[in-house]
Amino acid sequence: MGKNRIEITGLRKRWLISSLSPIFVVALLVAVTFCVGMTNYYYSMMLDGLRTRATHASVYFTSNTMNSYGEFYQAANSFAAEFEERDLMELQFIRSTGDILVSSYGLTAGTAPGTPDILEVFQTGQMSSFRGVDTSTGEHIMSVCAPLLLDDQVVGAMRYVTSMSAVQRELLITVGVAAGLLIIGIGMVYVSNMVFINNVVEPVAEVTETAKRIAGGSYGTQMENPYRDEIGQLIDAINNMSSQISKSERIKSEFISSVSHELRTPLTAINGWGETLLEDTDRTQLTRGVGIILKESRRLTNMVEELLDFSKMEDGRFTLRIEQVDLQAEFEDTIYTYMELFKQEGIELHYAGDDEIFPPIPADPERLKQVFCNVLDNAAKHGGAGRRIDAAVDRDEERIRITVRDYGPGIPDEELPFVKQKFYKGSSKARGSGIGLAVCDEIIRLHDGSFGIDNAEGGGCVVTITLPAV
Repeated sequence: MGKNRIEITGLRKRWLISSLSPIFVVALLVAVTFCVGMTNYYYSMMLDGLRTRATHASVYFTSNTMNSYGEFYQAANSFAAEFEERDLMELQFIRSTGDILVSSYGLTAGTAPGTPDILEVFQTGQMSSFRGVDTSTGEHIMSVCAPLLLDDQVVGAMRYVTSMSAVQRELLITVGVAAGLLIIGIGMVYVSNMVFINNVVEPVAEVTETAKRIAGGSYGTQMENPYRDEIGQLIDAINNMSSQISKSERIKSEFISSVSHELRTPLTAINGWGETLLEDTDRTQLTRGVGIILKESRRLTNMVEELLDFSKMEDGRFTLRIEQVDLQAEFEDTIYTYMELFKQEGIELHYAGDDEIFPPIPADPERLKQVFCNVLDNAAKHGGAGRRIDAAVDRDEERIRITVRDYGPGIPDEELPFVKQKFYKGSSKARGSGIGLAVCDEIIRLHDGSFGIDNAEGGGCVVTITLPAV
């Protein structure tokens, strides 16, 4: 059971890896893309806002307040003092030397930020931006620097600086929410997969355990089947396999017992009569004993031949030697041979032939004669109580049909579907191995024909053999 549990655990692990891995990778990619997109969106919005504000403010400042450098300084102080958004950002006025002339915070005046945006403004005369770490405070900032012109010369710069802390908090919250949703989503997928795979794995574990019990010899073991899906079909197949194996084992045991009995009976007769003949020199007794020995020897020979044929059938060595055969003549030879034998046993054999001469057909004459003999033997063995057997042969354009009917008790209807199965003897008490009809059916099948056994109207059993006419 431990090994089985390890195998099932491995199946669950493989299932989860194969199903969750793609989902996790896709969800992770979506989450990363979302976070990067949100980061870029926030930063772009901040930068656009600062650029817009810096553009309007620099144009207004240059156009309305700055006619000389002295006015520039006074206007910068006044502009910084009246700056209303000091809680959100810092407004700086930068000298051409790069240090801060005036600041809305007041504390940074006289310092030189030294960021690239300031240098670029004085070099190019164009607005520039910066995002990074303020070297003086170590704080993450974003800044936009716009040039201030006097007589088309850059005499200073107006710089808006805002902290990135609030934005980064918003981003962290957004990333946290996205991560939480990702974890919840993967958790829901995991739970649903676990529910699904448990519904698959547990029945598979039961099937595996049952299969092991069957392999261990518990033939006929059945599983309850509450399922109506592929698992249910698998359980039905296992149950059917178990039943068939149990049936085959039972038939095999019966066959071994039957064959053992069938072999022992003639051998006992042969041994007994052999010992009797050694001690008895009476001519009449000698003739009778030799006759019995010959009869029992033939029965043994026939049984051994059936077993050999069955062995060939099982391993695929059962083949035909095809030649052109006069089927009607072969059947009639068999009929006339058995007619005298049956007469000695008090059984009348009636034959109804066809006046038309049948053209030869490709077939194995020895195998067909084997079939004819077996069918006639069975008719006498099982239907001899009726003291009559009818045989007939006829032909149409496509088929040749041979029928052999006895007038015995017939075959119980519930046994008819199984009489051609190997080892099957049913309720019959007649002697035999139970494989003769299976061999006959195989021979006729190899001739592309059909071999049927049914109960006849009025009692008895009828065997119908149909073969291609050409």
